[in-house]
Amino acid sequence: MAKAGTVKSKVQFIHTPGGDDLAVLPRSEYDRLVVLAAEAQEDAAASRIVRNSARALKEGREVALPKAVADRLANGDNAVRVIREWRDMIQGELAAAVGISQNYLSEIENGRRKGPAELQKRFARALGVPIDILIE
Repeated sequence: MAKAGTVKSKVQFIHTPGGDDLAVLPRSEYDRLVVLAAEAQEDAAASRIVRNSARALKEGREVALPKAVADRLANGDNAVRVIREWRDMIQGELAAAVGISQNYLSEIENGRRKGPAELQKRFARALGVPIDILIE
């Protein structure tokens, strides 16, 4: 019978002639410890992601999108249009901000044209979002 405050252990300790101390435990206990270790790793990874995201938001490298915006992007809506509308900009404003015609912007938003990488960077700056949000 284990003393009060202690856990009865099924672990057996062996001291080898070479000086190593080994712990032998039932497979079920080993499996339980493996699961606990995996959960601890997942928790640590999630904590790192949260810390990194919070830092990126604070530094302006990321932006928190409303769910409706994220849903539209996930559904494949044109990212430039979605972000422009979220930012309450009309096509003419964004076109002027990036130095293109409103017609060209309309073609990009409707998927008829793509626009070079440099233009995507200008969109990102004008819309105040990281470039990776706009790249499909």
